[in-house]
Amino acid sequence: MPERYRQFRIRDRVIQPAAVLAPMAGVTDNLFRRLIRAQGGCGLLLTEFTSADGLAKAKARTRRYLYYTDDEHPIGAQLFGANPDTLAEAAGLVESLGFDLVDLNLGCPAKKVVKCGGSGLLRDLPLLERILRRIRAAVRIPFTLKLRAGWDENSIVVREVGRLAEDCGVEAIALHPRTRLQGYAGRADWRLIAALKATVKIPVIGNGDINRPEDAERMFRETGCDAVMIGRAAAVNPWIFRQMADYFSRGRYVEPSEADRGRLALEFFRRLLAAEDPEALGKMKQFASRFTHSVCGGAALRKAVHAARSIQEILERVEAFFSGAAVAAD
Repeated sequence: MPERYRQFRIRDRVIQPAAVLAPMAGVTDNLFRRLIRAQGGCGLLLTEFTSADGLAKAKARTRRYLYYTDDEHPIGAQLFGANPDTLAEAAGLVESLGFDLVDLNLGCPAKKVVKCGGSGLLRDLPLLERILRRIRAAVRIPFTLKLRAGWDENSIVVREVGRLAEDCGVEAIALHPRTRLQGYAGRADWRLIAALKATVKIPVIGNGDINRPEDAERMFRETGCDAVMIGRAAAVNPWIFRQMADYFSRGRYVEPSEADRGRLALEFFRRLLAAEDPEALGKMKQFASRFTHSVCGGAALRKAVHAARSIQEILERVEAFFSGAAVAAD
């Protein structure tokens, strides 16, 4: 087991193991985070990225993104925005709610986010410095950030942002080494994670193209990062953190069976219903779309779920599909 995987520190917060769930819009809500936590192997959870402007306007929908339960600790809240004062105020709210850390989004490539923060801030480092200093002055809890490599291949700013962040009191940096213009295309350039690690003294969290435990092991080895962060792969395979823990401790891990997948999907759907989530129907369809890509016959199930017009229809179709899969396996 890589020694780095056992734990890492963000100031006085000990994160065990050194594995982090990435913030993902529309994915990492309270129910999904708890689903990940229940499988084991994830050291730190992060919320969906949350608009500081929305919080300032006291929008109830935005405030919902900061809902969490005690069993999620340690947990950080990720904010996005471009106004230093508004972000500082939002960070203060995060602290008052009892989060373990506050994180700033410098990585989202979506157009609507770039207009008011996200990876768009990588084009304006003077503004970014003002933001970092205001947030740092506003809170006592650890302050971290997640960034992309730069706006495009001609403006890679990993080292510059790393030095600036460290100077402003940021205490850990997660890097997804693709540019904003790349989106999620091409390969993540892990050499940039190693370059950032060589530039700063604070912890560096590597992110991008970790799809299997073997990928995490290779990232630790090739970059020297202090922790790994997993996003899209966890949405497809919620067991990936537990698989990493098994792989690093025993050298092997198991793949979930069709029955395992069916049970987890139904458990998640029922939790959505119990929570009376107004977006339950859409979240069920989204979860089924991601979750069934590695399932035999998953395309048919995805089609059936997306055609469903009610929550009950989705539950019946998912239950029938996985019951049939279990019978076939027997």
